[in-house]
Amino acid sequence: MGVSFQKMKMAHLKKILALVVFAIISYPGITQNRSLYEKKYFIENQDTLRYRVLYPLNYDIQKKYPLVLFLHGSGEKGSDNESQLKWGADLFLDSAKRATFPAIIVFPQCPVNSSWVRIMIGNRTDSLGGFTFPVDQPPLTPLQLVMHLMWQMAKDKIIDDQRIYVGGLSLGGFGTYELLWRMPDFFTAAFPICGGGNPDKPALYAKNFPIWIFHGGSDPIVPVGNAHLMYQMMINAGALVKYSEYPGVGHDSWKNAFAEPDLLPWLFAQKK
Repeated sequence: MGVSFQKMKMAHLKKILALVVFAIISYPGITQNRSLYEKKYFIENQDTLRYRVLYPLNYDIQKKYPLVLFLHGSGEKGSDNESQLKWGADLFLDSAKRATFPAIIVFPQCPVNSSWVRIMIGNRTDSLGGFTFPVDQPPLTPLQLVMHLMWQMAKDKIIDDQRIYVGGLSLGGFGTYELLWRMPDFFTAAFPICGGGNPDKPALYAKNFPIWIFHGGSDPIVPVGNAHLMYQMMINAGALVKYSEYPGVGHDSWKNAFAEPDLLPWLFAQKK
């Protein structure tokens, strides 16, 4: 009994410490050096995808590294190739984490006049917020460019194709679900945050890799019912899926997700 209580106490203290550290690095006056993310451009035909990439400490071009692809939300759209780093980028800049989890981190940016996914919005008072997803159309250009960038990086053999991870928040959470069914054999693990997806699609990918879903219980933008539905559909499809809901938390549940001490250890432990 004493040992179990001690373990619970230590786990609780670790979570508190993680929240404190995240609050410190998130404070406007204390930010990580985001310029370490190099500015890159992926050009295909007449289209350009702006993205930032963070390479591992002591990067060795002869080695293959895990890849983390992260899709930003609507508020970070643009053409400055900077705004997409507002949320999540600092998580991977910590020196200790970079030493423990050497990886290539990619943050693409979606233009203001486009989106990661096609979403039709109906009755906003619906428990799911009225979101539906047409599937009989090709991906929008920004997501298609992301897909082609991923395939190119894999083809160039600069990444470990057994350890390719994807996550995103809000619109990027929707984009994460979209990528999973459009590239069902490509990724190794996924972590969608406060997003939603087509509930008919998990059967295409659910058994292929583990997924960790995050959502705020009081999200007014993307109702938590979207996460409940996707979680249940993945369970029905036989997925190895985790679900973390934060009671009373609104749309910015990414702050809680990034503060999870087990997120990166869980992510980088996954391998095909």
